[in-house]
Amino acid sequence: MKKKDTGLQPPYGFETRSIHAGATPDPYTGARSTPIYQTTAYVFDDVEHASDLFNLQTFGFIYSRLNNPTVSVLEERIASLENGRACVCASSGHAAQFLVFFTIMEPGDHFIASSNLYGGSITQFGESFRRLGWNCTFVNPQNPDNFKKALTPKTKAVFIEILANPGGIVVDVEPIAAIAHEAGIPLIVDNTLATPFLCQPIKWGADIVVHSTTKFLSGHGNSMGGALVESGKFNWNQNDKFPTMTSPDTAYHGLNFYETFGDFGFCMKARAVALRDFGPSMSPVNAFMTISGIETLPIRMLRHVENATVIAEFLESHKSVEWVSYAGLKSSPYNTLARKYLPQGPGSVFTFGVKGGYDGGVRLVENVKLFSHLANIGDTRSLILHPASTTHRQLSDEQRINAGTEPDVIRLSVGLETANDLITDLDQALDSLK
Repeated sequence: MKKKDTGLQPPYGFETRSIHAGATPDPYTGARSTPIYQTTAYVFDDVEHASDLFNLQTFGFIYSRLNNPTVSVLEERIASLENGRACVCASSGHAAQFLVFFTIMEPGDHFIASSNLYGGSITQFGESFRRLGWNCTFVNPQNPDNFKKALTPKTKAVFIEILANPGGIVVDVEPIAAIAHEAGIPLIVDNTLATPFLCQPIKWGADIVVHSTTKFLSGHGNSMGGALVESGKFNWNQNDKFPTMTSPDTAYHGLNFYETFGDFGFCMKARAVALRDFGPSMSPVNAFMTISGIETLPIRMLRHVENATVIAEFLESHKSVEWVSYAGLKSSPYNTLARKYLPQGPGSVFTFGVKGGYDGGVRLVENVKLFSHLANIGDTRSLILHPASTTHRQLSDEQRINAGTEPDVIRLSVGLETANDLITDLDQALDSLK
């Protein structure tokens, strides 16, 4: 059976690519759904074929730590949806971030990150990466000039979340991209909360996009994973900042990744070196589950946004709520940016402040019945969390304030249930604060 081209870039619509990109019927059985290739290794045609694979002189499958047919379908699909050139999947969003930075950073190098990030990313960047000699400066992203002021000769990248977790803040990507590119460094954007359905950061100047596929892409709270996507537009050879991309690699007989692979050289380096040597591979089963989840991504995200908007409006008028930070509200200071970057809605993760401070937040999460109290987002089920006592607990008071997770903050990830049922549940839980 002849294999069809599955690149599926525009003018194919987003919904079409969500279902078809990267996938064809199985050539041996005719199976229409992508099979789960639960195998560790793959038979070579002969010694020459094996040698060519190991020398990166031909493409194919060697060992599932590096690549796997099920995972490859997911990689092609995510790259297509982000309008990127190539994608590498990993075992988690944190693993994907590690692969990105390992590919471009050396000990003593520096990068700049938004202070409005998921608490785990703040810890990864500020603590664990520092032990590797990678230094991070966190800045308030609401003033793009803060990124310019933080630049040093050792700065290798800028990292932001376009729709910040725990939610409500939209970052103005275009001017930050301009600052990064003027400095000759890439802009890395975490697009987990928005997904490529609501926003495609490459359109606005991102060079690398990362995802925790565990969240909305998978969509059902059952599969861990991460992904990195490169735009293919960044010139790694424009200065001497990126020898890992432009110098001969001794592990591959002096191969120069950017010279050899061009606009997908970054992903090749991330796979052939970082993924090979550290091994945070995505399992075929998780890839299969995420592929299945992405097929319904467009319709799910529309419902997520619809429900979130209704609930944010309800909370804004509730007597036990001090404030609501959801960019879909007209009262939000980020509403204009949301309409620019996220015209179909700013996702379904947002925060609000309850009366009673820390104790009020604790009582609320312990009194909901339909909302699930757990540390995740992007599920079909609605989720609730008190970040100050969980995801951001390890941060200092100053870091929590900078990240928008003061003691009274509650984070919601609004699911796909009947909106009135969610409102009723929140209403009775908020009544417990009196």
